[in-house]
This record gives sequence, C-alpha cells and structure tokens, in this order.
Amino acid sequence: MISPGSTGSERADAVVVGAGHNGLVAANLLADAGWDVLVLEATQVPGGAVRSAEVTAPGYLSDLYSSFYPLGYVSPVLRALDLSRYGLTWRQAPDVLAHLFPDGRAAVLNRDPAVTAASLEEFASGDGQRWLTAYDQWRQVADPMIGVVTTPFPPVRGGLDLLRRLRVGGTLRLARRMVLPVRRLGEELFAGAGGTALLAGCALHTDLSPEEAGSGVYGWLLAMLGQQVGWPVPVGGAQKITDALVARLTERGGRIHYGARVDRVLIARGRAVGVRTAGGRLWRARRAVLADVPAPALYLDLVGAAALPPRLVADLEHFRWDGSTLKVDWALSGPLPWRNPRLSTAGTVHLGADLGGLTRYAGALAHGELPRDPFLLLGQMSVADPSHSPPGTESLWSYTHLPFRRSWRAEEVMGHVERMEAVLEDAAPGFRELVVGRHVAGPAELEQANPSLVGGALGGGTAAPYQQLFLRPIPGLGRADTPVDRLFLAGSSAHPGGGVHGAPGANAARAALARDGVLRGDVYRYAVRAAHRAIYR
Repeated sequence: MISPGSTGSERADAVVVGAGHNGLVAANLLADAGWDVLVLEATQVPGGAVRSAEVTAPGYLSDLYSSFYPLGYVSPVLRALDLSRYGLTWRQAPDVLAHLFPDGRAAVLNRDPAVTAASLEEFASGDGQRWLTAYDQWRQVADPMIGVVTTPFPPVRGGLDLLRRLRVGGTLRLARRMVLPVRRLGEELFAGAGGTALLAGCALHTDLSPEEAGSGVYGWLLAMLGQQVGWPVPVGGAQKITDALVARLTERGGRIHYGARVDRVLIARGRAVGVRTAGGRLWRARRAVLADVPAPALYLDLVGAAALPPRLVADLEHFRWDGSTLKVDWALSGPLPWRNPRLSTAGTVHLGADLGGLTRYAGALAHGELPRDPFLLLGQMSVADPSHSPPGTESLWSYTHLPFRRSWRAEEVMGHVERMEAVLEDAAPGFRELVVGRHVAGPAELEQANPSLVGGALGGGTAAPYQQLFLRPIPGLGRADTPVDRLFLAGSSAHPGGGVHGAPGANAARAALARDGVLRGDVYRYAVRAAHRAIYR
C-alpha cells in the first residue's frame, strides 16, 4: 500500500474516485475488460453507504446506512457480477413490510400474494382482488421496467420491450401511471386505506410527498418488487455486498488506496488525465477517470467552474438535494413488544402516520420544519437475519427525514430522537426498557463518515421528476459522460439515481469503454461533444 501523501505519481488505465458500491461496480466492469484499475477512497474503509459495524452494543450488528435491497437483488448489473461466488447470500423476513396505522391496524405485505390480499381485504371489500390485479399488471412489465431503471438513458431496449408487450395504448397508460402522485394512484387502485398506505409509505423512502408528481411510481415499484421478490437482506449485513465487490475486484488485479482524498481532476487539452489527492500526490489515468461522488462535488470542487461551460455551472445552482436523514440504531434485549403482534414478523415497518399524516409530515419538511409527529421507517434486522444479534434479542434501526440543511444543532437532533422513540413507545409499550445500547447518526455524522452524503442526503439528489432521466443531475444527456473528455460521473447523482443497484457505476464503465474504442471511440467522442455544445452553449 502506497501512502497517498508520498511524492511522485502512479499510473493506471482508469482511476475511480470513491469506493462506494457504484465506484466498485465500475471498477469491476473495467477490470473485466482487462483494464488496470485504481480506486481512490477518501475514508479508511470501502462501501460508502453499504456498510455494517457493531455500534450499539457488543454482538449487535447494525447496517450503518441501508439494509433491505429489492433493487439490488433483481439488478441485472449486480447479478452479472455473480457476487455469490464471493460470499454474498440473501435472507428474507417472514413478512416483507407492515404499515401501522395510528388506530392500531396494520396493512401487511407478504411474498405470498394471497396473504397480502387477505390483509388488504380487511380495509375494504374487494381490495384483495384489486391488489392481485395490480400485481398481475406489474408482472407484465417487471422485466423491461427493471431494464429501464438500470440501463443508460435513453433505455431503448427496455422501452421497445414495453411497447411490444403493452402496445401503444398500454404504454401510454403506463407513462401516465409513472407521473401520478402516490395519493392519486392509491385512490385509483384501491377503495380502502390499506393498499394506498403500502404504496405511500414506500414512496416516502424518497424525498417526495404523497401529492408530488412521480411519487406514485416509486411506491408502486418498491411495493410490487416486495410482492415479487421480497425485500431481501445480505446474510451477515450490508457489508457483505461491499466485501464481495472488493474481493472480486482485487482478484482481477484492481487496487484500492484508502485515506486518499481526491481534491482535483487533472485536465489537459480538454481531457481528464488523472487526479490529485490532498498532499499533492498525482495519479495518472491513461484511459479514463470515473467519479463516484455527488455531481456538485465533481463539477465545482474537483473540476472547477473555470473548466466547464458557464451554462452547466448556472444549471448546477438549481440542483436540489434530497432531504437530510436522521438514523438511530438500537440494541434490544428482546423483540419489540408490539401492541399489534402482526408487526412482529415484518422485516420493515412503516409507522407514525396514515395517508393524511404522511401529507402533514411531508408538508412540514417542505416548509423547513421538524415534524412534530415523525414518520418512521424501521428495520427489525434480527427478524430478517438472526445473525445481527444474540438469540432472543433484536438489532433495530429507524430513520426519518429532516428538512435539508448542512448544519444542525445537537439539541435539535436529540430532541427529534426523543420524538422518534415516543412513536415507538406508543406502538410498542416497553420498548425503552429493552434498550441496552443506542447509536445516533444525524446529518453531520452521516456526512462525516461518508462525504458523499451531503447534509445527510442519501439519494444523491432529489427523486423529483424535474431531476430525473435526461434532467439528472442537470438538463443534459442523462448519461455518465461529462463535458470533459474521458471524465465520467459514476455516482447516484447520475441516472438512474439512488439505490443499491449499481446502475450509475455500470453506466459510467460502459461509457468509458465505448469512448476508448479504436474507431467507435472517436465517433462516440464527437457525438457527445456535439450534444454538449448544443445543450450548454
């Protein structure tokens, strides 16, 4: 291992900035193509927001950021890497998801469609069959939809497949569904509150409100994936995904340098030729530089406004982050004592609000206020994977969204932790008596541990439609290419955005390989340059 502060320079075909899962995916794909790959990671550990550690009490494993991975499980990107050869295995909780209403009722999503349907039938006669009908509609489009989500823009193959399956009329109706607010989608699909709550709670994994355009597609996607494949977890924690990616890369000769914070992309004649790390060390890239960092960090900090088209720099002023996040992990001496025992077998629980409460919660965030009644996304990790804690105990986490800010007072954060615990105590009396350890990660702590989580924002930018597809991260091509030749954006600020599916990293690697082609590479370069000139002149 070479100290990042030493003098001189080191060369590789590709330099990847950041060892988050997208950076590691990109590095693996380039190594598969025979490239010599060097990954530079600012922190002392790989994985970005896909990591695990014992932070609450000895013997209790916590996933520090994300835990449940339906998109990762079905992602053709991760499946093609065959990470099972490197120790990655999956487990499922008995129930995928439960949404607890303030009146104590719960809508439950189980991998058996009949069980889900029976739960929703309790909220309105006929809603069980309506769920089964919605699931049949999903199964018609599931494969091409996943392809659309995980391939570069425009998604030609997936789009043509959808058109073939649905024909023109069906495709137009699907397009309408994809821009509906989740409240409206739920009203169209269900008569009762249960089905809509399942969709709306899933939609609020993003920063969108139930009334915001585009929230419906996120709720529909996550809920239907839950019905189709569940929300699986890696056995032994999220860290196992990272460990597998690292093992695969090093087996192929890839190198990772830790504590190597990149502070500048080196550019010569309009082309990225390497990077500089803090302390002045130079790292030369013969073929490409790929950056698994947020778009503002790449363009404004690592490249610099002077090397970019003024229109691009102006567009970045309108880049919107997703909301800040507050995450709490608890070590419990026993299972949660739920008032409604139906929640005891759910890996994920949504609680603290019905649909009206979700709207009020999102409205407070939109006004920059801390919600008095926070909506909680909660993970019972020992229910999903018993290896997370000693037998008979529970490794529990919950997170809630906050208004986006870069600075929070400690008393604000801890005051909101108290509100979160009050919601839990009300739903599970005796919860506080079971706590044997607690770890609080507010926005500042999340960003300190992973600099890409700016202000505790987990998604690399808002999920709103005005910052998706060819508008992500700013109006452009919707691709990994940047106006700097051989420099590619490989993080979640790029299309298709946040989530542990590896698509931004894979898209960047594919773009780098296309640009490097002997003949096709020049055609690719001229086409991208012409498109950027038309957009940013």
